[in-house]
Amino acid sequence: MKLLITGAKGFVGKNLVAQLNNIKSGKATFYGDIKINEIYEFDIDNSMEDLDNYCKNADFVFNLAGVNRPKEQSEFMEGNFGFASTLLDTLKKHKNTCPVMLSSSIQATLEGRYAGSEYGKSKKAGEELFQKYAQETGATVYIYRFPNLFGKWCRPNYNSVVATFCHNIANDLPIQVNDRNTELNLVYIDDVVNSLIELLKTHQPPFTNHHSPSTIHHPPFTNHHSPFQEVHPTHKVTLGEIVDLLNSFNEQPKTLVIPEIPHNSFAKKLYSTYLSYLPKEKVAFPLKMNIDNRGSFTELLKSKNCGQVSINISKPGITKGQHWHNSKWEFFMVVSGKGLIQMRKVVPDHQSPITNHHPPTTNHHSPSTTHQDILEFYVSGEKIEAVHMLPGYTHNIINLSDTEDLVTVMWANEPFDPNYPDTYFDPVK
Repeated sequence: MKLLITGAKGFVGKNLVAQLNNIKSGKATFYGDIKINEIYEFDIDNSMEDLDNYCKNADFVFNLAGVNRPKEQSEFMEGNFGFASTLLDTLKKHKNTCPVMLSSSIQATLEGRYAGSEYGKSKKAGEELFQKYAQETGATVYIYRFPNLFGKWCRPNYNSVVATFCHNIANDLPIQVNDRNTELNLVYIDDVVNSLIELLKTHQPPFTNHHSPSTIHHPPFTNHHSPFQEVHPTHKVTLGEIVDLLNSFNEQPKTLVIPEIPHNSFAKKLYSTYLSYLPKEKVAFPLKMNIDNRGSFTELLKSKNCGQVSINISKPGITKGQHWHNSKWEFFMVVSGKGLIQMRKVVPDHQSPITNHHPPTTNHHSPSTTHQDILEFYVSGEKIEAVHMLPGYTHNIINLSDTEDLVTVMWANEPFDPNYPDTYFDPVK
């Protein structure tokens, strides 16, 4: 397919073109069988000759061009309706009835707070123009009335409050919130791009000759076929919620706490957006290394509900741990060096009044069990595996090397609480 994207250097255009190039180059294969031969990028710095050539050869058109912040109100109609007219007239000139997508706005409803909006009027006029074009030519038309969009590469201090807030908070600049309860309908840029790419799946080659008006293969627009498309999901959030989330993201390097970011949630998408605005000096940040003669221990990440990740470095011959927990449990994952993990149940089975009449149970799953009921696991960065540190078992980790450090990634099921550490010294042997 040969694709024309107008407004290619705008917010939506840049994101769409980037992903289309990923498909074209074979880097993004999860969209299915979409073949892209050419991507025609048209923007304000292109010539009308470019547009003429692109319209002649395009198999699908994404019309994302538009005016958002003109100097004069009259420029809304000229930039939105006017260019749409030029685009469609050029397609007509070449008898190219390929599918066309129009980027419109929720403001085109001209309802509620959008009533009287000059921008909305220009978008509404563009919609009507496209619908008339579909009726006249039989071309398939797709119209998206976008609400507020957010995501990477959106210009701050322009027409997106999310972009402005992300940029300012990431750069420690002030923000202005007049009413924290103001609610926005937001759509994430990746969801927009995925929706637009989905349109291509229904318009794959082999094509009939869509350049001939007598062989139109796209269903005509009628009153029974609505051209309006929607992007899902839409996130309804208040300004206050956005600011609170952004402040928590900004504090993460200090607290190490990752806010909850469930799959497909607004928080997850906003976090990715926020990070795209970080200045260079914030991209990397120091971590507190607790260093002593045995090596070091460094907390990496914490979460409210999913525990904590740390990195432990043991010098040659050093033994660390020698403690147990009532409820806390951990994974030890050696990623470099060679070591030995030992565990011993604090209250052995044969000392329990409930089980003293029964023979001890042998752990058939442990690599080895000593006569003292000590579980031993030899671990190495050459074969990385996770070892449970069991509640009620005192445990240690020994660096078996005389020359190399032992590096262990540790995950605990809860962040460390100095007021209730749940950690009790007891040597394994």
